[in-house]
Amino acid sequence: MTGIYSMEPMLPATTRELEDKAVELIAAASAFAARLNPILGASIGDLVRSMNCYYSNLIEGHNTHPIDIDRALADDYSAEPEKRDLQREARAHIEVQRMIDRDAMPGPVVSEDGIRWIHREFCTRLPSDLLVVRDSRNRKSAPVEPGEFRKGFVKVGRHEAPEPANLGLLLSRFTEAYDPARLSRIQRVIAVGASHHRLVWIHPFSDGNGRVARLFSHAVLRDLHIGSDLWSVSRGLARSVEDYKRLLAAADEPRHGDLDGRGNLTERGLVAFCDFFLSCCLDQVRFMEGLVEPRELLGRMEVWCAEEVLSGRLAKGSWPLLREAVVAGEFQRSMAATLTGYRERQARTVLAGLLDRRLLVSATPKGKVRLGFPIDVVERWLPLLYPAGIS
Repeated sequence: MTGIYSMEPMLPATTRELEDKAVELIAAASAFAARLNPILGASIGDLVRSMNCYYSNLIEGHNTHPIDIDRALADDYSAEPEKRDLQREARAHIEVQRMIDRDAMPGPVVSEDGIRWIHREFCTRLPSDLLVVRDSRNRKSAPVEPGEFRKGFVKVGRHEAPEPANLGLLLSRFTEAYDPARLSRIQRVIAVGASHHRLVWIHPFSDGNGRVARLFSHAVLRDLHIGSDLWSVSRGLARSVEDYKRLLAAADEPRHGDLDGRGNLTERGLVAFCDFFLSCCLDQVRFMEGLVEPRELLGRMEVWCAEEVLSGRLAKGSWPLLREAVVAGEFQRSMAATLTGYRERQARTVLAGLLDRRLLVSATPKGKVRLGFPIDVVERWLPLLYPAGIS
């Protein structure tokens, strides 16, 4: 039987390395958020949510092409059932993260209700074909119930997940241990990796636990004012997916003797996973900060724009409008003539061409415009965001 203290220790012993990495992450994330125009950041956030979904699905073995994700967001679904299901799965992930990013999550993140909410919102958006799972003991198929704890037994690799009867008690201990009010600032940051592992270890739902854990970690990082819609830890985890899975499994192991903490599970394994998780976070903050640094971004965009104008795919005068969207974040449509130096009618034509290609976007037909990131320009404007050649 799995008792309430079977997943101790809940936090690793604090080491100098973990503390230093937590402090570094706080500083790097704060600096990144402060340097970027918030309106430009909102445009980047739309793209990063799609990217986060792509990498989170990739970890699960679902390789949904970014173009198919982009089409799903525009209600353009494949006629092929399997591809259409994956598109709907991707859209579900993006919509739940958008709700988290817009503070639409009811109640505390670190709570049983918060964890159930993530699973419920994700699963209720999935097609029925993806809401079926097999019990690891009797092999019988059963529907996945959105937001409801599993009633069957699960084995993931070598890990036998806790008995269904004990899930409530384990989640109670989980929320008690990771309650932000009980932890110091540094402990809260280190606890993001620890809680990520322990939630996967509990495996509260019959399916979708990996995605729930990654969305949960994203929400916790946002609550700490470290995470944002500007970067995604899922990209870092997916790029080191073998290490991610290996270290998750290693932290499942029982304590290795008297020098490995005082809990039931290995403290050494938990320290290693937390270190890896914080490293992934820090790496992704630095990667995205460098990628969207305005001068570098403008340089790549200007070269691309000149090529498009030369080929006749964009109208002359497009670059000043794109540049303004990066520098100012957004601008009134009436400014198009001033920015391009053209007469009003010609300036409107240039603006319309950019809107048609979604290089500029607007919330309303006559509202201000801001930068868009259609998938066909991502590889040139933001190289290496996706694996080479994927977009």
